[in-house]
Amino acid sequence: MTEFVKVERDRGILTVTLTRADKKNALTNDMYGALADAVEGAETDGKTRVILLQADGDMFCAGNDISDFAKYSAGQAPAEKHATRFLHALARSSRPIVAAVQGRAVGIGTTMLMHCDMLLLAEGTLLSTPFVNLALVPEAASSLLMPARIGHVRAFEMFALGEPVTATDAVAWGLANRVVPAEALRAQAREVAERLVAQPLGALIATKQLVRQPQALIDHMQAEAEVFAQRLRSAEAAEAFAAFGERRAPDFTRVAG
Repeated sequence: MTEFVKVERDRGILTVTLTRADKKNALTNDMYGALADAVEGAETDGKTRVILLQADGDMFCAGNDISDFAKYSAGQAPAEKHATRFLHALARSSRPIVAAVQGRAVGIGTTMLMHCDMLLLAEGTLLSTPFVNLALVPEAASSLLMPARIGHVRAFEMFALGEPVTATDAVAWGLANRVVPAEALRAQAREVAERLVAQPLGALIATKQLVRQPQALIDHMQAEAEVFAQRLRSAEAAEAFAAFGERRAPDFTRVAG
């Protein structure tokens, strides 16, 4: 477990909060492990009926910790990459997942939301998936789920150019349920979770199983992961991470793909 993920259980709701606010809730391997433990545990704890995902600070999630990416690129990957376990847990989760998002959600901060069943965005929230900017490719089955939700051209623009999508557009495009005032975000997300708790759990689980295909999502994640791993070892990725560390713009014209 890690101090940067807080897990609370109350009246059927498992609230999972990212608490690394000083680092914009960028996700480390340990944080992924704690998130995976929480989502996996909800399947068997006998009490959880709904999962509520939220984050402290002014930003929901800056994505993967870039220092971790740089280590992986240099061949220093941990024995177990908990990100994979977390994403598979999201895909397999039978419990409804509600997310409350504020500020910015970047990379996996956005793609994890594709696995949430109800999504509330605070006013001013921006969603972005700048994988190509880092010489990488989409993950979390987002290369399947994003075009299915918003169409190919919008999804490709999000992935290829990394430009953010506003909260208002996210709702209009079908990426989120509603936009709410920032000061009311957590209260309204909690209200949604409580309404779901009151619903018959068996019917909710059956409905979620009908509208999602967990194994197909996991299979797609695995295909993405193979390409992602190749890209992490590429000269382009090395240039992207070096530029990030040196606080300069990358020059991809100097390296081979």
